[in-house]
Amino acid sequence: VQLQASGGGWVQTGGSLRLSCAASGRTGSSYTMAWFRQTPGKERDFVAAISRRSSMTGYADSVKGRFIISRDNANITVYLQMNSLKPEDTGDYRCALDTSGNIISRIADRYDYWGRGTQVTVSS
Repeated sequence: VQLQASGGGWVQTGGSLRLSCAASGRTGSSYTMAWFRQTPGKERDFVAAISRRSSMTGYADSVKGRFIISRDNANITVYLQMNSLKPEDTGDYRCALDTSGNIISRIADRYDYWGRGTQVTVSS
C-alpha cells in the first residue's frame, strides 16, 4: 500500500487548508485512515482518523471544531479540512492507514502504512 499526501502550504493565522491523501494497493475492505502531525524532536501527534465501514471519526482535542476529516471510498482518499488555523498547528502532516479493522486509534504504532508528509506552516 502506498499513500500520497498533498495540500500543505503556508497560511496566516485564521486561514484554511485542505489536505488530501490517496491510497493505492491492497487496502482490504475494512481499514482506518488517519492524520498525524510531526514537529522536530517530537513524537507523531494524532490529529484525526476516519474508518471506512462505519465512518466513525476521532479528533484530537486541540483540533475539535476546527478540522474535519472525510473520505472518498471509491478513490481510497482521505481529506482533512483545516479551518481557523493556529501557529501551533504547524508541522509535517502525515497520513497513515490501519488495515486491522474498523477501529479509531490515536496510537501511531497501530498504523501499518505511512505516507510522506506534507508541510503546514501557520504564521502569526
